[in-house]
Amino acid sequence: MIRKLLVPVRGDGKGDNVLAHAAGLAARFKAHVTITHCRARPEDMIPYGVPIPAFLKTQIQEQATQIADLEEKGLQEELKVLAASLNLDMANGPSKNAATASWIEEEGRQVDVIKRHGRLADLICVAKPDVDRNLGTNTLKAALFNTGRPVMMCPEATEDLSGLGSQVAIAWNGSTEAARAVALTLGLIEAADNVTILTSGSEVHGASTADLVTYLNLRDVNADILRFDAKKKVGQKLLERSKACGADLMIMGAYGDSHEKEVIFGGNTQYIVDNGDMPVVLVH
Repeated sequence: MIRKLLVPVRGDGKGDNVLAHAAGLAARFKAHVTITHCRARPEDMIPYGVPIPAFLKTQIQEQATQIADLEEKGLQEELKVLAASLNLDMANGPSKNAATASWIEEEGRQVDVIKRHGRLADLICVAKPDVDRNLGTNTLKAALFNTGRPVMMCPEATEDLSGLGSQVAIAWNGSTEAARAVALTLGLIEAADNVTILTSGSEVHGASTADLVTYLNLRDVNADILRFDAKKKVGQKLLERSKACGADLMIMGAYGDSHEKEVIFGGNTQYIVDNGDMPVVLVH
């Protein structure tokens, strides 16, 4: 069961879309969305290694604090309006009968804020990285590698998100990462109307697709199997087959090879991070 979702925001224009994805799942599960904003520390605004008079240092810190106050107030008001439009109740605390949300402002580094709040979240929602603008990669990495929790990568929404999670696809290759992805997303899988297992038949040294079907049957989940032939471009095929089976959400193990190796040489996870145009839940 999904009870808590985390949405880190940074005022980069991506927060609205990510919150809309989180609200879609929150409505489905009557869950609570925690919105966190990382506020830069005034002392971080001081140029490193440059001698600055004490009076000027004080002035820079005061101005940085004022700017941060204005940014926080504006972003918080904007998200309150957005939350109301998405039927997220921010006036009351978490409830088992409604989708709710709350705001947390913390000073420091984004990675530390994500670690602290993400490790006790059922799902962390982040924007699909924008390579052209160099935005979002560090947030995705912080959530994926520092929390041990599932991370939903949210591309720009082109469809209604109110039914998000009703049609789920599972990318399966029998690996440790794939098994962990299933284990940590059972709340999503069990609540789905339809579940499809995508496989290229490469479970040579891992649990088979038939084993996964049996495991899910024990939880009253009847999953279909969609096989495809691919020794290369598996990431591309996973996205294509997910759409072909009508999935609105894909679950997969992430970075079976190291992140650095996949970034440099290419890999299935990196292809999906770079090219995914549907919500994908990643688990490392």
